[in-house]
Amino acid sequence: MPALVDTLMEPGSEHCSPGGQYSFRVLGPCCRLFDRDELPWPCCRLAWRSKEPSWRRIGRRFVADLASRRCPSYAVELLQPGARPTCTVLTLFPQRLSPALQEWWYSKQPGSMDAANVSPPDLAQVAP
Repeated sequence: MPALVDTLMEPGSEHCSPGGQYSFRVLGPCCRLFDRDELPWPCCRLAWRSKEPSWRRIGRRFVADLASRRCPSYAVELLQPGARPTCTVLTLFPQRLSPALQEWWYSKQPGSMDAANVSPPDLAQVAP
């Protein structure tokens, strides 16, 4: 069973990777988005068989990536010995977000898009 996470990693904190090959400095939490415009264009009706991707994509361009929706993702700076620090997005798949933290991280509620919503509410008050 994956570890349940109910707090954010502090920006600026340094951690070792789950496999121990490198370390990283946390820049901040982020959500991993899927760009629907990067879907392949249909090339042949026979190849797609049933539902063919639409030429006119309907809906939002960026949607939450379903593979990483339950796991915390952070913008990080990889600290590799003997190399320049590299900025990337790291998803910690061995960990799972608590329901309250997942609601803040990938919420569909209109209030979550408020510019002041930069950190989760006090989870101690939200949790039963």
